[in-house]
Amino acid sequence: MTQKAITRNNVKVRGTGKQPMIFAPGFNFDQNVWSKVSKEFEKDYQVVLFDYVGFGESDIHAYDPSKYSTITGYVEDLLDICSELNMSEAVFIGHSIGSMIGMLASIKAPNLFSKLIMIGPSPYLQNEPPHYIGGFEKEDLTGLMDMLDKNYMSWATNVAATIVNDPTSSNIATEIEDLFSQNDPYITRKFADVVFFSDNRKYIPQVTVPSFIIQCSDDIFVPTTVAEYMHKHLSNSTITYAKAIGHCPHLSHPNETIDIINEYLNIEKEITINN
Repeated sequence: MTQKAITRNNVKVRGTGKQPMIFAPGFNFDQNVWSKVSKEFEKDYQVVLFDYVGFGESDIHAYDPSKYSTITGYVEDLLDICSELNMSEAVFIGHSIGSMIGMLASIKAPNLFSKLIMIGPSPYLQNEPPHYIGGFEKEDLTGLMDMLDKNYMSWATNVAATIVNDPTSSNIATEIEDLFSQNDPYITRKFADVVFFSDNRKYIPQVTVPSFIIQCSDDIFVPTTVAEYMHKHLSNSTITYAKAIGHCPHLSHPNETIDIINEYLNIEKEITINN
């Protein structure tokens, strides 16, 4: 018998609202990364949290290196979760690679989602000048992989600091480093392959669900050029530029992140009412 996604992905459902709002973590994070933000929406939404297999309190025995060697395995899990919860018209909020997982899921089943809210999304991390600047040369990403292979804890320290990119938020960098230290280095390495080298640009024009891009300042992992590329190629999208610094505003600047999401949702409600 196939294991239920609810158990496999450690799905938690909270809140008193009727409309689902599902939060997808970024690379190497579990659902706890949303704790400073998700509670704010429990009054008005049915908040759904989950872990990727191999992270958090998911069933690590369900980890299949073949299935999760591409982003498709993670997309299938998200669709399984939505199916088991009988979700439709959900507000999807994804961070980083989580945004791409939600985007691809929406292409396969657009009726599941009413909106895609993407925090720091990137379809491809590598530079292909002059037409696309993803933020990294291939050698940069290979170097990150080599560091991960040689010394996982040193890699976690360096990546956490790079993600935050703000000396005044060293406590957030430490928090991220602590989260990363709990993960299995082998599974992290396999997921890193997916994140660092997948190219999802060709799928962007297939998205029909309204999309909202939140771009932070001084985000080393996802430069502004990437956000603007996505905005240009997503047929029904809007973009906002947060004051938050770095790649994880839901950790470093949760109040601003909540305000930005609420402002977008309220505007969309007014548009729906007026139409």
